[in-house]
Amino acid sequence: MCLVAIVVWARRLVTRLALGVIAVILILLSVGAGINAHFDYFPTLADALGRNGAEGSLHTLRTAGPRSTSLVVTVTIPGRRSHFSARQALVYAPPAYFNRPRPQLPVIIMLHGTPGTPDNWVVAGDAQSTADAFARANGGVAPVLVMPDVNGSYTADTECVNSQAGNAESYLTRDVPAFIDAQLYVAPAGKKWAIAGFSEGGMCSVLLALRHDKLFTTFGDYGGLEGPRATENNNLGDTVRHFFGGSQSDFDAHRPRVLLGRHRYLDMGGWFEVGTADAGPYQAAQLLVPLAQRAGIETCVTYVPGGEHTFQVWSAAFRDSLPWIAGRLGLTPRVGCSGP
Repeated sequence: MCLVAIVVWARRLVTRLALGVIAVILILLSVGAGINAHFDYFPTLADALGRNGAEGSLHTLRTAGPRSTSLVVTVTIPGRRSHFSARQALVYAPPAYFNRPRPQLPVIIMLHGTPGTPDNWVVAGDAQSTADAFARANGGVAPVLVMPDVNGSYTADTECVNSQAGNAESYLTRDVPAFIDAQLYVAPAGKKWAIAGFSEGGMCSVLLALRHDKLFTTFGDYGGLEGPRATENNNLGDTVRHFFGGSQSDFDAHRPRVLLGRHRYLDMGGWFEVGTADAGPYQAAQLLVPLAQRAGIETCVTYVPGGEHTFQVWSAAFRDSLPWIAGRLGLTPRVGCSGP
């Protein structure tokens, strides 16, 4: 009788444990679905299961012959100087990249946000289809897009500065450019390079362009905040402590509003695009746009009525800004902020 009771008890325990595990999984799936429903990270099931749009590796990019379609490949960009532990990056090459002789195409470094991954730009941000459409309209030419890792993991947040979270700024401004120069056949940095991003990546694009204007002379900020932030409530004290070791002067040296007040950027161009319902980034753009204009930056701004902090806004922002960016990079004739 005791043995039967033990067996019944054991079965009930296993059943309860199984139900508990299932409940936890369902809760996690529900939370993930809620995040995805808001940001639209994974438009399809195949995307959610890990398809990142890549068709090969750096070897594929080097050995592919002339072709009529673009190619997205996965590459490893080591943090040799920064010692930043980065995830794999993606590179988009338009059809013209494979012409013989090869043209020296310009580069746009594309930054993601947090939570996020480098392939967000392809999976949810429509970067490949946007660049493909641009290439079809321009004889196969488009900028080469390099999509590096910003944070080191899905939920990490470096704000693209060197801190206890990792030497992200050194990685993005030393290791990534060194890789591009050594491994890709593209134009040299400076007037032919731009940097653009969404959310955290948007703020990073402004920050890195202002701090490294010998590398980048054009930036695109799609829904970024005014500067580095350690917390969602924009507590500046937490940011100074967490990212800058308590140094206010170091923090100021990484604040776009301060940099724009201290320096002139007469060769720089910047595109701001943000939804009016995206409170923090909308306020940031309203602050930074006039400062950028006063600092001599050729500035374009688009406010999307009712737009929120989602890929619907960010993918459209890249589409809107690409002709203008390409014109500034010398790839196509210059256009105004509203396009041709």
